[in-house]
Amino acid sequence: MSLIGTEVKPFVAQAYQKGEFLEVTEENFKGKWSVVCFYPADFTFVCPTELGDLQDQYAALKELGVEVYSVSTDTHFTHKAWHDHSETINKIEYIMIGDPSQKISRNFEVLNEEEGLADRGTFIIDPDGVIQAVEINAGGIGRDASTLVNKIKAAQYVRKNPGEVCPAKWQEGSETLTPGLDLVGKI
Repeated sequence: MSLIGTEVKPFVAQAYQKGEFLEVTEENFKGKWSVVCFYPADFTFVCPTELGDLQDQYAALKELGVEVYSVSTDTHFTHKAWHDHSETINKIEYIMIGDPSQKISRNFEVLNEEEGLADRGTFIIDPDGVIQAVEINAGGIGRDASTLVNKIKAAQYVRKNPGEVCPAKWQEGSETLTPGLDLVGKI
């Protein structure tokens, strides 16, 4: 079963952000757009490249009204230690959620049960707390955070313009489609 169109399930977790520990729940994902980025573990190899790339897009995402959350099955204490010791991770400004109970990873269906680690999953969540986009990669395949900006813009456009859809490679300001009988077989 797909998670697209489903509401984020309840959870309570501890997180780390800019020198502070804080509590995060599914309610944090409501009232604004959110990107939740799961990754296997702190102090690894592909993960810091992805989280650093996500930080590089953070300002552009914030301009779109998006909050970013990273999640691994490490604790919030481990996130702080990684933040304090990695030049790449030290630059991160967004919230880093600890999921040692693996509840959030299970809720989002990205938990690799055999390893006890999260797969590389990216979720776009609308202001109602409903999942609008999902991307899941194998452990050795890093993601490109620059694609999130256009995906968010498309999701926001579709939300504001019911009845219209964004075609492949849609860019803000370009043409959209209005599905209907007159378009069948003409695209």
